[in-house]
Amino acid sequence: MSGQDKSVDMASAAKDIEEIIRQLATHYGLWLAESVHHLGLEAALNAEKEAGDRFFKILRGKLDRATGTRLERLFSEKNQEVVDKLEDALRSSWLAADGVWFQAIEKQAGMDAAKRVNDTCWSRFAPLEARRAKDILGLPENGGIEALKSALGIRMYAKLNKWEFVDQTDKTIVFRMKECRVQTARKRKGLDDYPCKSGGVTEYTTFAKEIDSRLRCECVGCPPDPHPEEWVCSWRFTLGDE
Repeated sequence: MSGQDKSVDMASAAKDIEEIIRQLATHYGLWLAESVHHLGLEAALNAEKEAGDRFFKILRGKLDRATGTRLERLFSEKNQEVVDKLEDALRSSWLAADGVWFQAIEKQAGMDAAKRVNDTCWSRFAPLEARRAKDILGLPENGGIEALKSALGIRMYAKLNKWEFVDQTDKTIVFRMKECRVQTARKRKGLDDYPCKSGGVTEYTTFAKEIDSRLRCECVGCPPDPHPEEWVCSWRFTLGDE
């Protein structure tokens, strides 16, 4: 077999792996979506916790056996810069998936339909993110403002966008998105801000409530609202009574 034949085979293998990942992700997501539909969000998130923990343990074992080494060892052979770039590539790919789905639905059924689908997705994904953060960080069930700060700091876009906390007290805090990759990309193209307020309200409200049921979210400003140059959107969280 010639070198050219080998490269063709490797290209085919790469396509096969892409297809496997695509169908794996889709099937996993469909299980979660249908669980929400049939059982409700609370039961579905409980099921995802059990199924996800078991599945990724199985997946890790299979990958270790397939590569003949533990994944930690593979990463230990790479420098921190490579690992950081890999994380950024995966996180930004998640963001890209969100964008291309929105555009596909918009093309099929219009902007209003795309926004409805987007908001529904966030009403389910944000609580999942919050539960994963609580599990990863070992946060208490009602950890208040400090737990919220910790959880917001490890969200999927936490290392993609620039953000800050301001005006913190024992009972309140304001979270500001200083730079947003989506809005920055639109600005480069000469486009207006994407009007993401409805999705943001859903996202931040459900995320905060999952961290601590006493937390309430208020939108200080989010497109299409006007905003200053120093931030794109801003959210105030308040810890109320039971």
